[in-house]
Amino acid sequence: MEKKTYFPESELIINEDGSIFHLHVKPEYLADKVILVGDPGRVALVASHFDKVECEVENREFKTVTGYYHDKRITVVSTGIGCDNVDIVMNELDALANIDFATRTERQDLRSLDIVRIGTCGGLQPYTPEGTFVCSVKSVGFDGLLNFYAGRNEVCDLDFEHALLQHLGWKGNTCISAPYVIDADATLVERIAQDDMVRGVTVACGGFFGPQGRQLRVPLADPHQNEKIESFVYNGLRITNFEMESSALAGLSRLMNHHATTCCMVIANRVAQRANTGYKNTIDTLIQKVLERI
Repeated sequence: MEKKTYFPESELIINEDGSIFHLHVKPEYLADKVILVGDPGRVALVASHFDKVECEVENREFKTVTGYYHDKRITVVSTGIGCDNVDIVMNELDALANIDFATRTERQDLRSLDIVRIGTCGGLQPYTPEGTFVCSVKSVGFDGLLNFYAGRNEVCDLDFEHALLQHLGWKGNTCISAPYVIDADATLVERIAQDDMVRGVTVACGGFFGPQGRQLRVPLADPHQNEKIESFVYNGLRITNFEMESSALAGLSRLMNHHATTCCMVIANRVAQRANTGYKNTIDTLIQKVLERI
């Protein structure tokens, strides 16, 4: 019989009340359907549609509510901003699902979660104006996070990566993290996007300003970066939007055998240089679509 891997206290930190370290969630409160949002305040907006709430906890930027939307049990979690936070959330969600906290070993029967991130983004094409809903069929990670995990090459689209590196002129540039390209779960995309969302390629950046080509007082290393990204085409696919979390979600989900995609509402079109700061009421429409379809 194969010996199970033991996860010591320093690697899997469990609080005294039996909850996972950052999220403060206990295993029994994790549903099989999970919605991720960046803003902790958006958790309440999602949960306002629930018929019943069974769990509500909060720690730092991580707020979690588990409840029922009609007959579906759903957990909604805020991640805060960035792929580094998604790394925390995804590893802790997977631990809640697939590690026995009593024995600190992997469970015999593993769970695969359906995970949809709902967020906002910047549109990069003329056909993604403010208000557009984009469902990510592929995510491009400019953050470098997945490069720290074994199996990265087996789950990534290496040909897409090489073509993008060539197009951007980044080959041999050791100052930039190697981008990774990962597919969202195709079945989940079909279910969520249907016929009223743009199916796009999303770049997840390691910052809001320079990494997304925004220049304020500090000049950019490559002032033409966004023009290159907007003009890139690979097998008929164009890069449609910028945000800051989708690649970590898609990549870690693939490595952990979960099913994930990202749905974003465009609140700024970088090509037209327009932004809508009054988007908060409109995003509830996207939330309701995801709740119906997840």
